[in-house]
Amino acid sequence: MIGDPPAPLDGARELFALDPAVAHVNHGSFGAVPLPVREARQRLIDEHDANPTRFVTSGLWQRVAAAREVTAVFCGADPAGAAFVANATTGTAMVLAAVAPGAGDEIVVTDHGYHAVELAVDEQRRRHGVRVVTAPVELGASEADTVAAVLDRVGPRTRLVIVDQVSSATAQRHPVHKIAAALRERGVPLLVDGAHAPGMLDRPLAGLDADFWVGNLHKWAYAPPGSALLQVAPAWRERMVPLVVSHSQPDGFPLFLEQQGTLDHSPWLAAPVGLDVFGRYGFDTIQRHNVALAAYGQRVIGEALGLDPDALPDPGPEVPMRLLPLPPGAVRDITETAALRTRISVELGAEPNVMWWRDRAFLRISAQIYNTAADYERLAAGLPGLLRG
Repeated sequence: MIGDPPAPLDGARELFALDPAVAHVNHGSFGAVPLPVREARQRLIDEHDANPTRFVTSGLWQRVAAAREVTAVFCGADPAGAAFVANATTGTAMVLAAVAPGAGDEIVVTDHGYHAVELAVDEQRRRHGVRVVTAPVELGASEADTVAAVLDRVGPRTRLVIVDQVSSATAQRHPVHKIAAALRERGVPLLVDGAHAPGMLDRPLAGLDADFWVGNLHKWAYAPPGSALLQVAPAWRERMVPLVVSHSQPDGFPLFLEQQGTLDHSPWLAAPVGLDVFGRYGFDTIQRHNVALAAYGQRVIGEALGLDPDALPDPGPEVPMRLLPLPPGAVRDITETAALRTRISVELGAEPNVMWWRDRAFLRISAQIYNTAADYERLAAGLPGLLRG
């Protein structure tokens, strides 16, 4: 039984500039910026353009530090160990540069990893002879089975483990707190890819004893694109390596990661404004709405596709993204995922994501406060016929 969707949050849709003719159900990929955040960022750009010298030399770094502290506290991070970065992929590159594995060393990943991170790790293999070890984790795996799958691949040459807090590929939430504790006993560093965690999970860093964590603010925390937070454990902070050396190199962590000459700092400075949305509705209210609506969307689309409701993938608690397996033959390989996504966009006026995992295509949907039941019902009405066509 599908059940009723959650009631819309009053005024939420009007907070965004999204095209009302489109069902935007792919928030997990690029997010969406609320109008007050866009306006705040534009004021910062105007301030910069009116007097660039004054903007950069009169308190910019203090403003960045203040914004960093607010967002770090929101994520449950230690502000002293946090740094702004452009996105989770950039943070991952910084971690790989700091760990600097060499020939014969191993990096352990799961088969739920983000594609750009997989490519970054593969570069370590190609350039430096690092061995990449993949731990397979089943959809719907228990916490104990997930921890065991990761630890089973850790050996004496393991120099880094990378695990998604919430997987982009499968929307599955992983028990990173338990994995971190187990790896700490073995002395193996862990990078938690928390790209989806800020704003989706309540204080995702609270109690997490990982060496590294990086999370995007532009997805679920309503910040502009180009804003993410990197958390680094004390033992690693002075071993971090800026990807570009600039004037703040002698200042050390975090300034030498953040202070890059002509970098656009407006996304970072505007990021705290996005947190005001949580103050307006309450974090718990937003989270409950989004999780319930994603579950409704999965059920209504799944019913239209003739899927067994009891067999639909459950991503884990507090995750407002869901997967739906597509019929065999709808997408033959990963090269066809973009074409199907485009067809859905053009023919149905809807924007989900199409994923490829373990040689099978999945539809990935997200739910955010601007969504309503009608967005998913549109997909349910049109997708079966599009897939048959």
